[in-house]
Amino acid sequence: MKKELSPKQRVELLSTLKARFEKNVKRHKGLEWAKVHSKLEAATGKLWSLGEMERTGGEPDVVGYDTKTGEYIFYDCSAESPKGRRSVCYDREALESRKEHKPDNTTIDMVAAMGIELLTEEQYRELQKLGAFDTKTSSWVKTPSDIRKLGGAIFADFRYGKVFVYHNGADSYYAARGFRGSLRI
Repeated sequence: MKKELSPKQRVELLSTLKARFEKNVKRHKGLEWAKVHSKLEAATGKLWSLGEMERTGGEPDVVGYDTKTGEYIFYDCSAESPKGRRSVCYDREALESRKEHKPDNTTIDMVAAMGIELLTEEQYRELQKLGAFDTKTSSWVKTPSDIRKLGGAIFADFRYGKVFVYHNGADSYYAARGFRGSLRI
């Protein structure tokens, strides 16, 4: 698959990202769209990844700027776990361990194919400071290796005004559970 946007797709994506940036100023106080736009124009491969985040329902938006690396940080900011990334188990090992009713894909495989990173628990908590996300759904988050070695994986959601982090078998999957990603540009 060609990991490049057509000129028309670039224009459409940049327009969508600009509108979202302007609509949600509280997510990125002190940042200027012109500087973000300039960075995006120079990063065609990463722009494709943002396009994949958008295509699968993630509604990516700028949530920060890393002064050490000079990178803008994007997170999936859809109100609920992205629709195009639900009903997936955690990783390939979990998928292959299922004897029946296997999902079509895995979180880790999709993250790699999209060229993004899976949100960590800490990043998920940071996201929740920007609004109430996953009030009806849940999202897999990066699972520590010691938990994964025991067959588990962790996911999070936002209920009762709090972030909850839970565990499940890594081979489980649900229509209301997907994943959120991050991308640095």
